[in-house]
Amino acid sequence: MAGFTLLPSRLLACPSRSLPRLLHHQAKLILRCQMSSSSSSSLADSITLTSQPDEPVLISAAPGISSSDFRDAIDSSLFRNWLRNLESESGILSDGTMTLKQVFIQGVDMFGKRIGFLKFKADIFDKETGQKVPGIVFARGPAVAVLILLESDGESYAVLTEQVRVPTGKIVLELPAGMLDDDKGDFVGTAVREVEEEIGIKLKKEDMIDLTAFLDPSTGYRIFPSPGGCDEEMSVFLYRGKVEQETIRQLQGKETGLREHGEFIKVRLIPYRELWRKTADAKVLVSVGLYEMAQREGLLPRDLDH
Repeated sequence: MAGFTLLPSRLLACPSRSLPRLLHHQAKLILRCQMSSSSSSSLADSITLTSQPDEPVLISAAPGISSSDFRDAIDSSLFRNWLRNLESESGILSDGTMTLKQVFIQGVDMFGKRIGFLKFKADIFDKETGQKVPGIVFARGPAVAVLILLESDGESYAVLTEQVRVPTGKIVLELPAGMLDDDKGDFVGTAVREVEEEIGIKLKKEDMIDLTAFLDPSTGYRIFPSPGGCDEEMSVFLYRGKVEQETIRQLQGKETGLREHGEFIKVRLIPYRELWRKTADAKVLVSVGLYEMAQREGLLPRDLDH
């Protein structure tokens, strides 16, 4: 089979997880620990944003969050990227009609030594009306998903993963996907790694096509799966290749995933013509839309000789 390497079942790479490097923001941080009258402490901090230099932003933490987790949350790439988005060209604070008053950090989930998830509430007000904008944020950062299409004997198959998804209470059929583990922004490298971990095949970076790169520049070439509550921005990649039927049989039902990370995954192959109706995974439906439109516009190479 050309184009990628099929790895034996359960023989999957476990790449090292580099620690995130702190992103610097044009804000001055002044740590202030305010002790309450009880034995517990209330943590607070303030920052000054360049878009509202005369209006410091109060940052506080919910009871039970340690001072170290509080400091790590403020210094995390998740929080810094959110601040940067606020002041970007299309950001909420960019035109001066709104103001950020305070941020209340409600939860910090660590993935080893780095913050994986951050939950906070932001009080942003419209200056003219004084009304507060809904601002509960689940921050998890950038991610990738990969639409893998394998052609065999005249049929094109989409390679999906079947995974336990506790938040839904269901086992979900979905695209291979994953979060970026650091601040380097290596979206294509992350895509290749996730396919290796979740599917057990090793792709080449040069064979990956970024479908989100065809979007308008105003989008930042990313999609927001759930912008009403989550900051996650995702790149969707495409891989197409030709394989023998034996490869299709080997992949179907294959058990993969990093068991030490709680991943219990089965590989499922679905004929592409049936894909759009076989799963409720939004990543799948978005990838189908991007793929079909890119084909219609003639943006994809026709050659499948990988």
